[in-house]
Amino acid sequence: MRTICPLCEATCGVRVTMENGQPVAVRGDDQDIFSRGYICPKGVALHELASDPDRIREPMIREGESWRTVTWAEAFAAVDAGWKEIWKRYGKESLGVYLGNPSSHNLGIQTYGFPLFKALGTANFFSASTADQMPKHVSTGQLFGDGMSIAIPDINRTDYLLILGANPLESNGSLMTAPDLPERLKDIQRRGGRIVVIDPRRTRTAKMADAYFPIRPATDALFLAAIVQCLFAEGRVVDGGAIELSDGIDALEKAVAPFTPEDVSSHCGIPAESIRTIARELSESPTVAIHARMGTTTQDYGTITSWLVDIIHILTGNLDRPGGAMFTRVAHGGSNTKGTPGKGKGFVTGRRKSRVRSYPEVMGEFPCGAMAEEILTPGPGQIRSMLTVSGNPVLSTPDGDGLDEALASLEFMVSFDIYLNETTRHANVILPDISPLERPHYDLIFNQLTIHNYARYAPAVMPPTDRPAGWQVLLQLIGIAAGLGPDADLELLDEQGLRQAIEKEMKQPTSRIAHMDIDTVLEKLGHRRGPERIVDFMLRSGPYGDGFDDTVAGLSLDQLEAHPEGIDLGPLEPRLPEILRTPSGRIELVSEVFLSDLAGLAKKIKDTNGSAEVVLVGRRHLRSNNSWMHNVPSLVRGRERCTVLIHPDTAAEKHLVDGARAHVKTDTGQIEVTVEVTEDIMPGVVSVPHGWGHGLKGIRMEVAAQHAGANVNRLVDATRLDYHSGNAVLNGYTVELRPAEN
Repeated sequence: MRTICPLCEATCGVRVTMENGQPVAVRGDDQDIFSRGYICPKGVALHELASDPDRIREPMIREGESWRTVTWAEAFAAVDAGWKEIWKRYGKESLGVYLGNPSSHNLGIQTYGFPLFKALGTANFFSASTADQMPKHVSTGQLFGDGMSIAIPDINRTDYLLILGANPLESNGSLMTAPDLPERLKDIQRRGGRIVVIDPRRTRTAKMADAYFPIRPATDALFLAAIVQCLFAEGRVVDGGAIELSDGIDALEKAVAPFTPEDVSSHCGIPAESIRTIARELSESPTVAIHARMGTTTQDYGTITSWLVDIIHILTGNLDRPGGAMFTRVAHGGSNTKGTPGKGKGFVTGRRKSRVRSYPEVMGEFPCGAMAEEILTPGPGQIRSMLTVSGNPVLSTPDGDGLDEALASLEFMVSFDIYLNETTRHANVILPDISPLERPHYDLIFNQLTIHNYARYAPAVMPPTDRPAGWQVLLQLIGIAAGLGPDADLELLDEQGLRQAIEKEMKQPTSRIAHMDIDTVLEKLGHRRGPERIVDFMLRSGPYGDGFDDTVAGLSLDQLEAHPEGIDLGPLEPRLPEILRTPSGRIELVSEVFLSDLAGLAKKIKDTNGSAEVVLVGRRHLRSNNSWMHNVPSLVRGRERCTVLIHPDTAAEKHLVDGARAHVKTDTGQIEVTVEVTEDIMPGVVSVPHGWGHGLKGIRMEVAAQHAGANVNRLVDATRLDYHSGNAVLNGYTVELRPAEN
């Protein structure tokens, strides 16, 4: 049976072998239009996740330090009573919500999660986005007016790919949905193109590149600013293209003037002449695309680092052109397909401020690093209750020890999760979702970031059970949040929610269904219910849809069901100025956000001439996706992966030997981890992977506990963040190293 892998951003099509109603094997689907048979080790292990004996299948209530399995009715009654008591005593703002990484891969959460968060009526919303990618949303929003109008590298047609802070052969792409990246990158080289990697570590991707330049951690903004300075200084800024739609070019040139390659070189570790060579290659190559990811967003100045990537695309004429960086036209209708094309309200942050440190809200969120202080700091508005949705922030957000302490102090906590993990062990009630193979799949998030326009849908592989689907659990919580109690009429709630979605679409100035009445649309949606009905509505009212017009042969869920291999909607096409949602209707190259950070960055050049201290970076492995797959035996099998990578020279200086244990310390915390000495990392840099540290008391993840590793986020300061985006700074920390005591 066919489905789509929900374990990472590659979204590969897979085939599942079933025996007696249970999955027993998974392989790549060679007929899938997008992934063409590719599959990584995570996808192969999909059936292990579905059959994991530690996976929670029935609701649980905590009584002291023990857990009791209960009925769904009892669990919902406990949630209703707990929330009522908290809200009676403290008000709805006393509730905090955390949305974790797996939710991006879950159709039920994507369609019913945000209506739930709205119904809960709290502004205290946090997610994994501020431990990962928020700088890219902010820089995109400032430039184009919409935080989701991210320019995607057109790697299928580019002649030159520059990669910074990313390892796509291990990550499978990120903010760039592209299965089978090994072959796609080789295709660039086979057609005579060039791949250049900038990274503190000689990653698997760097090893296959045409050129690799090690860079001092957290100096990407300096390197990119020097590239931009070169483009201006050498008269390499193109005429035409996106430049003609841009405002602020003179202010930009003035702002980057201090960042000469000679001044930047000693800080970033890349020779000045190499910086100039890369700038010239970027300006002279027929087409150029830049892929910069988590290594560039989880550092100081993450927002301007992300901004400078698109500035280079614009200045070299590679924004919105084949082979450059382009904008997806998503089948279900993204935010840049709605409203008046070419103009909008613009991107606004700071509509609210966090209570303790006054961090600005960004895209409806506060920084995940602010959770602990918002829970522990007394006063009006203090968080006294949490809802976590498919997340494990104790392991995946800054200062895990501090957050662990904070969660333990809560008066009531609910978790929607499939594991009793380091975070959910603090919950009073755990409500489980069904297996990924028991639910349908359509990518609402990652289809907006894809390198090729397409649409795919997969029904559930496994037969239905008597357990409620995740969307039904969330819908029940919506009823509780709305004051309707644990026995609310779910069908009525679902109908009301869909009506509101239809009304919202009809109010769009360019909506294709503005002339219709809601009852007609509902009738045409037919028998489906839940997420599938919502997806069908989005497809049919989207840019490729039939608009509920029987005379039009447009896209619908019926069509996708008839084509389980997917429907090809064509390569990325130029979309400027259509996608712009800025008040001016122009690309706004500079803003106070960017200028203030550039001024701070320029000051950094004058204050120091580089650093001899040992600094920390993270890393990714193909078999690991944050913390939530470490209980799958095949994904943790083999050599230990939670190690500290260290260059032989640094190891000798710190008296560390391969295979021994090291004590790693920052001002925030300390860990012990196994040493792995390698030439593949710069001297003066160490790397510890993210998402480990499973050895805490009270979890029920037997396999993960046997491969516990160390939680690198214990070293990370929750108050150190990229202010404009609220994103955590995870890279560039100065660390102390010494052999661990026996």
